Amino acid sequence: MSKKLKDIPINVINVKDDGELEEVMLYSAHKKIYPRWVTGFWNNWRIFFVIATQLFFYCMPWLEINERQALLFDLANRKFYILGLVFLPQDFIYLTALLLLSAFGLFAWTTIGGRLWCGYACPQTVYTQIFLWIEKWVEGDRGARIKLDNGPLSAKKLQLKTTKHTLWVLFALWTGFTFVGYFTPIRELWSNLIIFALSGYEIFWILFYGFATYGNAGWMREQVCKYMCPYARFQSAMFDADTLIISYDQERGENRGSRKKGSDYKADGLGDCIDCTMCVQVCPVGIDIRDGLQYECIGCAACIDACDEIMDKMNYPRGLVRYTTENALEHKYPESDIIKKIKRPRVLMYAVVISIVLAVTITSLMMRQPIKLNIERDRISLVREVDDGKLENTYRLIIQNASERSHAYLIQAEGLPQMKLIGKDSIELASTAIDNISIRLQVPPEHAKAGSHEIKFTVTAKDDPTQTVTEKATFIGK
Repeated sequence: MSKKLKDIPINVINVKDDGELEEVMLYSAHKKIYPRWVTGFWNNWRIFFVIATQLFFYCMPWLEINERQALLFDLANRKFYILGLVFLPQDFIYLTALLLLSAFGLFAWTTIGGRLWCGYACPQTVYTQIFLWIEKWVEGDRGARIKLDNGPLSAKKLQLKTTKHTLWVLFALWTGFTFVGYFTPIRELWSNLIIFALSGYEIFWILFYGFATYGNAGWMREQVCKYMCPYARFQSAMFDADTLIISYDQERGENRGSRKKGSDYKADGLGDCIDCTMCVQVCPVGIDIRDGLQYECIGCAACIDACDEIMDKMNYPRGLVRYTTENALEHKYPESDIIKKIKRPRVLMYAVVISIVLAVTITSLMMRQPIKLNIERDRISLVREVDDGKLENTYRLIIQNASERSHAYLIQAEGLPQMKLIGKDSIELASTAIDNISIRLQVPPEHAKAGSHEIKFTVTAKDDPTQTVTEKATFIGK
């Protein structure tokens, strides 16, 4: 009898240190996980973060500052509008600072709180949770979904599956539309959508991001976290014995076993765990937390809520499964001291680096002038002598108004005695506009001997003298 390849486990025989043989499974068919609906304190926090992150994502493109989209990455024009500030490609240093802050912030947070980011705010977790809500609303809770999937094809099953996937697709497409709205003004994008005038670029990315959302959150789910996400693989390098993790208290829970409520289970040699497997049934990645810390665990605390609910029903103390640290679980210090353990060398090192990068970035932003000035020399004729005997150099000034308002700018040059500026000494630029002008500088020959002489160009906003930028240049004499 033939079998499909995916249904055939691929195993090898491994020899243990004591010489005993064991079978190690290298591949097995994927089994769909049906997380049970859970309520409780930590579930309420997950709901809060889902709502908060999605309100930010879906609403931010519609927010305007100075009659412009508050958050817009205009790649076509190489301009990035962030909360009233305009950044240009030459401001890449701020992107570097953002990446450093994100990286070290993640490292610090992982060292302190483990995978709390994964459990509450990671886009994969958030969208999977939303898709699960839709699935539960349409098909029912865990038992109903298992029964539906295992049952034969019927009109009701087809209706429920069609409804679920239709809602998934619509939500995913709206997510793709919002994503593109961060790169194309979303009001313009909406207008073009209504009249079917979207560009090929916009259609492609709406469909691509929508398909990615639908596939990752609707079909792949925990497989993204377990097999595709690099964070799950290198997080152990940032963990230590004082990192907050979700743990099952074996000392209190073992031996497991069922019992009647109110019975003297300790006399029977049992622990607090009644082996109900609720912690496994609610887990979105399908692990058993009682087997110890596993890299698949995303720290969502669904198992904590489920176990606490069972403990309440059995009149046992809560916390059989809880947030704790390895050292606290081993009684090296009381759990009340977990917060005190945040102040340890690794965390302090991350905090110092983050503080330095943040301070430098904020200082730079506060001192940043919304004027960009680049100077290019005339390469054809470095210096020439004009009719009245003066020496003349020619420059091309590229000026950009990087603010949200139009300004008129005054252009000045200094550095050599009796230096005269020939050409336009002012320019008016609209918001975020760029222009270039040709400037000639003339200097009496007695003040510009052979060689290069340092000079400075200064551009100042006429209506706001605090907006000024100065760049160095050279004047060639002979």
